[in-house]
Amino acid sequence: MPDPATLATPSPAWHPESLAARLPFLERRAALTAATRAFFTARGYREVETPCLVPVPGMEVHLQAFRSEYLPHLGAGTRRTLWLRTSPELALKRLLVAGAGPVFELARVWRNGEASPRHAPEFTMLEWYRPGLGLEGMMRETEDFVRAVCPPLVAHGGVETDLRLPFERLSMAEAFRRWCGGLDLLATVTPEGAGDAAALGRAAAAIGLPPRPGEGWEDLFFRLLLERVEPRLGRERATFLTHWPAPQAALARRDPADPRAALRFELFAGGIELANAFDELTDPAEQRARFVADVAERRARYGEAGWEVDEEFLAALAHGMPEGSGIALGFDRLAMLAAGARRIEDVQWLPFAP
Repeated sequence: MPDPATLATPSPAWHPESLAARLPFLERRAALTAATRAFFTARGYREVETPCLVPVPGMEVHLQAFRSEYLPHLGAGTRRTLWLRTSPELALKRLLVAGAGPVFELARVWRNGEASPRHAPEFTMLEWYRPGLGLEGMMRETEDFVRAVCPPLVAHGGVETDLRLPFERLSMAEAFRRWCGGLDLLATVTPEGAGDAAALGRAAAAIGLPPRPGEGWEDLFFRLLLERVEPRLGRERATFLTHWPAPQAALARRDPADPRAALRFELFAGGIELANAFDELTDPAEQRARFVADVAERRARYGEAGWEVDEEFLAALAHGMPEGSGIALGFDRLAMLAAGARRIEDVQWLPFAP
C-alpha cells in the first residue's frame, strides 16, 4: 500500500501526487463509514446531527477549544461568544431527554493545540448512546462493532492486535496492582469520591516514583497511567480498561458496589486508545457539582475558565434523562487501524498542516 512518507518531496494535500498516495487509506475510510452506518441502523439506532457551534464546547478540564463569536443580524439575537464543539456529547444527551434515542452521530469536532501522528485539531468522533444499556452491554456492543467493521488483525506502531480474540476486561485497580508494584489505587480515593494526594504520593514513593513538586492526585495518577499502564494495553488482544477512580468519573455514575470507582471504560487496540465510555450519570445535582469543580479547576490551571457550566444540559438532565450508556470513539484512529495507516493525516482528505 502506498505510504505518503515515501514521497521524495512532501506535496500539499491537494496535490495529485499526495492524494494518490493517501487514496487507498481514504477508500478504506469510506468503506468504514458505510459499514458503520449499516451496523447501527441494523441495531435500531437513529443517525442524528447536532450543532457544531455552541455556547459550551464540552466540560473536560484539559481540552482547549476554538473560540468564535455570533454577530446579530438585522437585530436578531445578541452578540456573544461561541465555540466549536470538542464533542457532541452534551447535545446528544439532550436528544436522549427528548426521546430520540438510541442515537449515533459521525461528528466533526475540534480540539485546539492537538497535532501529532494520532491527533489533529479537526477530526471525526463517532458517538452512540443507548437508553437502558449498562456498561457491560456497551462493551459487548463495542466489541461487536469493531469486529464487524475492521479486519481480524490490526496493527499500529509495531503492535498487532487479533480482534478475533475476546476483548480483555481489566479494571483500573487491577491494572495498577499489576504494573505499578501492587499499588492499591482505590485506597487513595475517599468514600466521597475525591483523590487523596498524600495517600497516592506515599504509595507511588514506595514503588520508586515519588510525586514531583506541586504534583497533585490527578497529575500523579496520569503519570503512572501513561508510563506504567497504557503501554501494556491493547496489544495481543483489545483491552477495555474499566472502573476508573471516582475523581475521573466525568459524566459517569459511580459504582454502587464501590463508590470509589466510576462506571467508565476506555478501549485500546493496536496499542492506541480508541474510545471512552460512561454508564451515564443522570443526577443533575451531582453533575452540577462536578461541572462547577471543572470550571474552577480550569481557571486555576489555565488562568481563565473559558466557558461556564452548561446550564442547558443541566436543565435537560433535571427534566429527566433515561439511564443508559454512551461512548465516544475516535473515528480517524479506527480508520488508521482498519487501513493500516501510520498517521492520522493519511486517513483525512485534506489534513491540517501545522
